[in-house]
Amino acid sequence: MTATLCTIEELAQTGSRGFRAGEGEWPLKGFLVLTDAGSVRAWLNVCPHAGHPLDLVPHRFLTSDRAYIQCSSHGALFERDSGRCIAGPCLGRNLRPLDIEVVAGEVRLASTVAEADNARRNMSGLTK
Repeated sequence: MTATLCTIEELAQTGSRGFRAGEGEWPLKGFLVLTDAGSVRAWLNVCPHAGHPLDLVPHRFLTSDRAYIQCSSHGALFERDSGRCIAGPCLGRNLRPLDIEVVAGEVRLASTVAEADNARRNMSGLTK
């Protein structure tokens, strides 16, 4: 069973929320976004243009009107549903999606994502 990243109620307060899953020097870093339709999408927290996190301020991934995901560093804009860049230096590129599941109002990484992250850490020798 995977750990809860947040609840739908917590996510609704800001519309987005960052998370770290796993331990060691290379945890999986992602973020969640609440869509207009009320579903939840998860993305790897990496700018496709520069390779750094999208949020300079923790959990701040959306424009002030919550219409788009925004890279805090370069101002690139991404669609919340598709992760496609519609403005900025990475125009046409996509954020990398992460599989999640919503169970009883709690958002969790899908089992396959958690297993893949554990395997990646084991292969790199970061787990003890």
